[in-house]
Amino acid sequence: MSGPGRVLAIANQKGGVGKTTTAINLGTALAATGQRTLLLDLDPQGNASTGLGVPRTARTTTTYDVLLGGSPLHRAAAPTAVPGLDLVPADADLSGVELELGAQVRRSFRLRDALVELQASSNAYDYILIDCPPSLSLLTVNAMTAADAVLVPLQCEFFALEGLSQLMRTVELVRGSLNPTLGIQGVVLTMYDRRNSLSAQVETDVRSHFGDTVYKTVIPRNVRVSEAPSYGKPVLVYDLTCAGSQAYMRLASELMTRERARRTAQVAA
Repeated sequence: MSGPGRVLAIANQKGGVGKTTTAINLGTALAATGQRTLLLDLDPQGNASTGLGVPRTARTTTTYDVLLGGSPLHRAAAPTAVPGLDLVPADADLSGVELELGAQVRRSFRLRDALVELQASSNAYDYILIDCPPSLSLLTVNAMTAADAVLVPLQCEFFALEGLSQLMRTVELVRGSLNPTLGIQGVVLTMYDRRNSLSAQVETDVRSHFGDTVYKTVIPRNVRVSEAPSYGKPVLVYDLTCAGSQAYMRLASELMTRERARRTAQVAA
């Protein structure tokens, strides 16, 4: 979609791959570099909201309200404890969206329409990250229909490529029917354990299949990354010096470099 802010859906149909962790910490790292960033929690579990320290009792306006038309995005977005990072939280109400929208016209475009309205207002963001649920549902379809591109966290485990192939098919389906400009922004290897030969083998396989689409930065398996959500903090706030924090800062830098190259290529064309 067009607009001043770059909209990235962070998605993988497989759970437990570091998707929400990546959404929280990439958003924090982008904000730390001066990029005004909005994180949309589109998972009914609301883990991104919890990980940013927003208790369920404080989630008065959520992505559920946005999708059902009860609130524009600029009113639903609230500042987090991270300067420059805003959040639209989620709660369990979001699980009922598919039934409530039923066969309504443009039900797959609800989030896209809300983002168009946001970007036409004075509440512009440099990056809008969408934390998708780990399933192919109306919520994921809304995210991909609204997004410029998909960022894919991929756990370094045996079935990684199988899950990635399923996601690529989903992207192709959305591109063919709902969002013809949707692309893959990149694949991020997560939970990488240098002591485990399987991690190295998965990395080799993924890079041989997808080449430069795979980020050079890998996110290591790191206990501080695992601990941070229980304190309601991104790992960059919880422990800036740990290996996980440093990896997410490198990832943000690499992402911005890719985006600058993309814009330069568009101008040249």
